[in-house]
Amino acid sequence: MSDQIIHRLNSLRRPELLIFNRGIERETLRVTATGRLATSPHPAFLGSKLTHPFVTTDFSEAQPELITSIHTSAEGAINQLRDIHRYIYSEQGDELLWSASMPCIPHQDDNDDALPLAYYGESNLGKLKTTYRNGLGWRYGRAMQAICAVHYNFSFQDEFWHWLRKEEHATETLQAFRTRRYFDLMRNLRRYSWLLTYLFGASPALCNSFIQDKEHQLQSFDETTSYLPFATSLRNSNLGYQSNLQAQRLNICFNGLDSYVESLAQAICDEHEDYRKIGTLVDGEYRQVNVCVLQSEAEFYSTVRAKRVPRRGENFLHCLATEGVQYIEVRLLDVNPYLPLGIDESEIRFLDNFLTWCLLTDSPVHDDLLCTEVQTNLSATAQDGRNPDITLYDAGEARSLVTWGDAILSELRPIATRLDEARNGADFVASLDEQSKKLHHPELTPSGSILNDLATEATPFFKFAMNQAQAHRDAFLAAPLSASETDYYRKVAAESVRAQAAHEQLDEVSFDEYLAALQDSYQQLLA
Repeated sequence: MSDQIIHRLNSLRRPELLIFNRGIERETLRVTATGRLATSPHPAFLGSKLTHPFVTTDFSEAQPELITSIHTSAEGAINQLRDIHRYIYSEQGDELLWSASMPCIPHQDDNDDALPLAYYGESNLGKLKTTYRNGLGWRYGRAMQAICAVHYNFSFQDEFWHWLRKEEHATETLQAFRTRRYFDLMRNLRRYSWLLTYLFGASPALCNSFIQDKEHQLQSFDETTSYLPFATSLRNSNLGYQSNLQAQRLNICFNGLDSYVESLAQAICDEHEDYRKIGTLVDGEYRQVNVCVLQSEAEFYSTVRAKRVPRRGENFLHCLATEGVQYIEVRLLDVNPYLPLGIDESEIRFLDNFLTWCLLTDSPVHDDLLCTEVQTNLSATAQDGRNPDITLYDAGEARSLVTWGDAILSELRPIATRLDEARNGADFVASLDEQSKKLHHPELTPSGSILNDLATEATPFFKFAMNQAQAHRDAFLAAPLSASETDYYRKVAAESVRAQAAHEQLDEVSFDEYLAALQDSYQQLLA
């Protein structure tokens, strides 16, 4: 660790500078008591998926996405996420929330269309959301969209940015400084994404039903399960939430805001022959939003995204370009099937520690070599990360994953110590110690534990994931919400229904005109 970082840590004496904002988005699937994909609509007790602040859907009606508010403590975020789960289980009857990232659908007697598209109502925004998802299904297949993740939204508070700007003697505006430094952080997160994949990857095996029509190099565990012996995260491999076309055609630049926005806007405006063949409006149905490389910035598959909350009706990229980065979204985390929420406080504390280090350590501009190494290292770790002989690449030089990981974790320790001092606790160091053990004991990783349990118990992946889901359900039902807490969530759901009804009265143009104006707003970014 550089002397400069040590100096900054030593000067961080105001505890409020080390308070972070974080929120969690947990994706899951509703399945029946026998593990089949739920074909029922989004539950009425959850209100409107378009306007509910805590529960929406991702791709499918059967794919709830549970969203916390912004919290300044790991405990606050986890407690709210737990309450949302408790409310859902108190109302949804026999259905379960799938415990893993990789789905076990479609089943042998289903087809790809068995995963029902999420329906968001008849407003232009609602139609856009459904059309976008229909486009994803046409482009990549619906089964891929059933893969679930945990997304971690993270930001430093304004007081921290004022302090760091002064500490670094920066002369640009606070907005420009904050945005520039967030891109520094994101480049480092991408560069070291293999470490998070090793530590938290939790998808080393999957159901054969998911790969029945795909080429793969997986090994057979039993007649229903395939795996790789040293895999950490098949979700982050070429069998997971990936796009070959994006890998070939996209080069989204994380070296600065202007290039990031421009490269995304260009992808949303550049037509692609494969998508032209699909069409947009065919036989009265909108198959996709456009025929371009990306339908929107939301289709960009990346381990991290620059984020900002736009105003109603505002183009997201325009808002980002004019107002800068507000927070980042970490998108590479698997759902941990051992954890009822898919994530816990210890993982959050490590992420906070790691992201702080990513900001404070040197962040070289990503050239072609570094960009290639980012993807090579991530892919190698996802498929072979627990192999004791695995080699990664750092600026052209081969490095052992364990040796490199040890070096990084040693640099995280002073930050963890400082974070604990600011809180009069020891939780950040404890979290770091927990992750450090995994480097030298790969069997302690979630992926290692899963494969060990599958082998020890001679259990197929489907049964393992179902057992975990049933155990999680029982735990939530054993700790029900109070009457006042339940009433609160019922009122939120009712208000979301009223909000959607009001929203649908606001449209003043047809959906055709709405789509044309949306596409034009991206073109204007390139003018």
